[in-house]
Amino acid sequence: MAIERTLSILKPDATERNLTGKINTVFETNGLRIIAQKRTRLSRLQAGQFYAVHKERPFFGELVEYMVSAPVVVQVLEGENAVAKNRDLMGATNPENAAEGTIRKMFAENIERNSVHGSDSLENAAEEIRFFFSGTELVG
Repeated sequence: MAIERTLSILKPDATERNLTGKINTVFETNGLRIIAQKRTRLSRLQAGQFYAVHKERPFFGELVEYMVSAPVVVQVLEGENAVAKNRDLMGATNPENAAEGTIRKMFAENIERNSVHGSDSLENAAEEIRFFFSGTELVG
C-alpha cells in the first residue's frame, strides 16, 4: 500500500464546538498521522479561491460565507492510502446518509455544517496542500 498525503480541514462548526481533538483522535486511531497543522481564519478571497471549483453552483456564496464565519484547522494527514482512508472516515457529505462511526455521523450538524473537508484525489490533495502549506511546514 502507498503512503500518501491528503488535506483535511476542520470546518467552522467543528472549531466553534471545540471538536478539534475529538476529530483528530478519529484520524490518529485509524492510522493517519498529522504532519502539518494550523488554525487560521480564511479570508473571503482565500475561501473563494479554494472552493473555485464550485463557483457556478448555487451554494457557492453560502459556502464561502460559512468558511469565513469562524476559524478552521487546516492539516495534512499522512498514511497508507490516506486519501481514501480519510474520505471513509469522514463519511457521506450529508450526515443523514453517513455510516455509523464516521466523523460526519458523529459530529456534523447538517449537510452544510458537516465539520470536515478532505481531498478527493491524490492530484487534488497535492494542490490543496500547496494552497495552505509550504514544503518546509510538512514535518512527517
